[in-house]
Amino acid sequence: MKFRTIVNIPKADYEIPPCEKMLFVGSCFADNMGQRFKEEQFRVTVNPYGVMYNPISIYHTIEKLSANMVFNVAILTLGTNHIYVLKETNEVVDNCAKRPQSLFREEQLTVDDCADSLMKSVRLLREGNPDIKVILTVSPIRYAKYGFHGSQLSKATLLLAVEKVMKTAPLPENIMYFPAYEIVNDELRDYRFYKEDMLHPSEQAVEYIYERFAETFFGKETLQFLKEWKPIKEALAHRPFHPESQEYLNFVKRTQQLIHDLSQKYPSLPNGIKNKEFAT
Repeated sequence: MKFRTIVNIPKADYEIPPCEKMLFVGSCFADNMGQRFKEEQFRVTVNPYGVMYNPISIYHTIEKLSANMVFNVAILTLGTNHIYVLKETNEVVDNCAKRPQSLFREEQLTVDDCADSLMKSVRLLREGNPDIKVILTVSPIRYAKYGFHGSQLSKATLLLAVEKVMKTAPLPENIMYFPAYEIVNDELRDYRFYKEDMLHPSEQAVEYIYERFAETFFGKETLQFLKEWKPIKEALAHRPFHPESQEYLNFVKRTQQLIHDLSQKYPSLPNGIKNKEFAT
């Protein structure tokens, strides 16, 4: 007997190596996933200009970054097709900056609108790195303020836009869809996988999605790195009762040696860890 419907995710044609330079842009779900990757020492940039929910705002972030930073992997997480337009200028705003709601009008992007913005984002990312791998996701977070039917229509628009991009973009082998939305809605169909608001995925759900992502994109080298990094991460999280004791000083020395050895093996290990200060 089966009691779960497992989302089948094919293994990616490429592998994300340890400490890869990655960009996460999109909804607060992108924040959650990006933070998880940062904990595992990937060189991650997460929503540098704030959370971006719609494809146009995601493009705005990439436009600001394109001249300054180059990435090897970009994860774009779409939250909604709803946008806010400043009436005075007819410009799509990424953040209303607590200005009166009367200054804006709310609109909805079509499938073509969303796909066009995603294509522009992909083109800009490829200007920095023609071989960049782009992973598209749709946030599983529902928007109760639209009504649940309205939220589903918004998600459907985004899913159709992603499908269009994957079918029409040049170098489609470098663009992949990761089904975070389907994992939450089809595998984790239980309120225990949600936070108290019953809308946002719980930490356990985010961790499960991370595990499915790892199964899809991590190879032996990355898994070996994570195995070696785990005891160091646990040691760095340790809070001593007696930081002045010789036992703790020896513990710090051993951990520093592990960090040194790991940085020699993986030169791209972020400098922040190499220079990590221990709790006192």
